[in-house]
Amino acid sequence: MATPDPTEAQCVLIAAFSGRALAQSARRAGLIPLVVDCFGDLDTRAAAHELICLPARVQVGFIKRPLITALDSLVANAPAPPIGLVLGGGFECNPKLVAALGERYHLIGNNADTIRRVKDPTEFFGTLARLGIRHPETQVTPPANHEGWLMKRIGGSGGLHIHHCPATFEPDPRRYFQREQKGEAISVLAIASPSGTAVALSRQWSSPRKRRPYRYGGAVSGITVDEDLETRLVDTALTVISEFGLSGLLSLDFVLHDGEPLLLEANPRPGATLDIFDDASGSLFAAHVAACAGENPAKLLKGRWQPPRAAAAAYLYADNGAITVPTIAWPEWAADRPAPGAQIARGQPLATATATASTSHEAESLCRERLSALAELVYEGFKREGNVRI
Repeated sequence: MATPDPTEAQCVLIAAFSGRALAQSARRAGLIPLVVDCFGDLDTRAAAHELICLPARVQVGFIKRPLITALDSLVANAPAPPIGLVLGGGFECNPKLVAALGERYHLIGNNADTIRRVKDPTEFFGTLARLGIRHPETQVTPPANHEGWLMKRIGGSGGLHIHHCPATFEPDPRRYFQREQKGEAISVLAIASPSGTAVALSRQWSSPRKRRPYRYGGAVSGITVDEDLETRLVDTALTVISEFGLSGLLSLDFVLHDGEPLLLEANPRPGATLDIFDDASGSLFAAHVAACAGENPAKLLKGRWQPPRAAAAAYLYADNGAITVPTIAWPEWAADRPAPGAQIARGQPLATATATASTSHEAESLCRERLSALAELVYEGFKREGNVRI
């Protein structure tokens, strides 16, 4: 990975639960990443000029004061004034924090009010209904009959916040309810600006557990869909982007139910599919910065964006038991590599397997094979070091 010259390159702040993909893309784009994230993985540290690791809970995200202290420290020690702050996952649940950050730093991405509107189930799904955009039946009050309904947490991410609706539970204003619709999961990645939008499609899959039936598993690019379906997906995405004034890198998640695309949610920030769509030049990070400045990303990317023909990335969870990360030789296709000695609780994200191929089917198959190989490598190393599985 090329190292920008600190005397010439621009710095950029990044904050996310995991800042690795954004930091790597920024580095490839010739920027100097200054990162705050929760994991401090080896490859994140390698990509970042400086990294501060902060704890954060999935349900509530980062705590305001430590986060601002960390970002201020990065700014104070930066080789040049940062061009702004890019937020990844971990902020949709707390628009007030985004507002506070926006008062202190230049946000390269959607502002707090836009995030709040997109993540408010009443406003978002009410808007979809007004626009005639099909979506699963959604409400903020518990259904009369819980069968066939999901319970979701406002601003949740990674599928960990999605549960089958129980018959009884404690009231919680952070929850909303959506009728479960089975089908293929399709996501539209978009890089949006008022002057134009570029889009790409991916297929996603879950890695279900008993209490987490929709836990995020992985995604693959290079998919082919019916021309009419693609048109409907893209048109819906463009309508939502325009209606809410979304900008920069973002995604919209659909489920294909009986051949009809139903919009599940919009994610107003760079997401996990950055790994499968970016290229060796960090084109998507550069396009995100440009789009948020009002430039047309479609023109910027034309002839320059060269992603793999098909790429897949999938999360490895510590489902074989809590683990102390051993000292191992990580394969070059493994990402989000925790440092030796890191403590990973049962069921938590452990690492990421990636793969590229000529077709989406080949890329996904290879990625799943590597996921199994990675689990074996990590847990065998754990046992060799004399540990007892918890």
